Amino acid sequence: MKGNEAIAAAAINAGCRYFFGYPITPQNEIPEYMARELPKVGGTYVQAESEVAAINMVYGAAGAGARVLTSSSSPGISLMQEGISYIAGAELPCVLVNIMRAGPGLGGVQPAQADYFQATKGGGHGDYRVLVLAPANLQEAVDLTQLAFDLADKYRNPVMVLADGMIGQLMEPVELSPYQPACALPPKDWATTGTAESGGRRRIINSLYLYPDQLENHVRAIYRKYLEVERTEVRFELYQCEDADVVIVAYGTTSRIARSAIEKCRRLGLKVGLLRPITLYPFPLGAFDRVVDRTRAFLVVEMSMGQMLDDVKIAVAGRRPIAFYGRTGGIVPTPEEVVKQVQALLGGGGP
Repeated sequence: MKGNEAIAAAAINAGCRYFFGYPITPQNEIPEYMARELPKVGGTYVQAESEVAAINMVYGAAGAGARVLTSSSSPGISLMQEGISYIAGAELPCVLVNIMRAGPGLGGVQPAQADYFQATKGGGHGDYRVLVLAPANLQEAVDLTQLAFDLADKYRNPVMVLADGMIGQLMEPVELSPYQPACALPPKDWATTGTAESGGRRRIINSLYLYPDQLENHVRAIYRKYLEVERTEVRFELYQCEDADVVIVAYGTTSRIARSAIEKCRRLGLKVGLLRPITLYPFPLGAFDRVVDRTRAFLVVEMSMGQMLDDVKIAVAGRRPIAFYGRTGGIVPTPEEVVKQVQALLGGGGP
């Protein structure tokens, strides 16, 4: 399947029955697939008049306890940020897909990874976080999309699947197994499904707290939830790091390029490995402790000017040198470029 279609199929497989969105390249196959396939399973597809409208429709469906999805690409996700903050503040589960394109502004339609700050640091206003999952291939995109719905329900929080235009547009074989929840899911006894279903009790969903002490208590409760997320939901991959003199840190498409570069380096006698974050929030800080004592340096490779780089610096905490190589504007780094960076690092010339 094409990546975008695989993500949409995985969402339906996981029980998503509502999609609200607005078209933007390079993710348009997601709403196209949903428009065609959701009605076949009794679901509802609405093309909203804007991304602002779409995210508020998501708020409504999530408040009613439905499994709901929206997707967009970078500028469209920017327009959704106020609504995402509302959803996080109201503690509602939903899944967001961002198939990243180059920016800032309208930028271009080529792939990029320059939305890392937006995705992992909140993006909208106020104290909140969004769980962020970053697939590197289409099978992982399927699996992580289904996991996203489970994590959203478990923590009552938005979860984002963050991929770039290459993941969205390439084609690979995928397996859609019968859906099984990845974790125990709590009952949705908070959902606004009518007083008859709730035994006559009114259920109110809200993110407004006019008294500062009440709002502070609410935010502190949300952050206790995030501490649990950081303790239990970290996911990452270590590849050939056992003897690596240089550990490349990359995610998504760039991690695939890094793998090719590592194979070339190994054939040249250069010991190189890969640390691949799968959860960008929570970021796998502890993974660096596993390799920092036996490596000489880290090389962060991104399709941006260095956004994940900040989190790598926090994780390494000055224990080893960190180099950076990035391409932006929709340009994808090549394995050969990454090999040259490794050679410069190990040769002492500096990247």
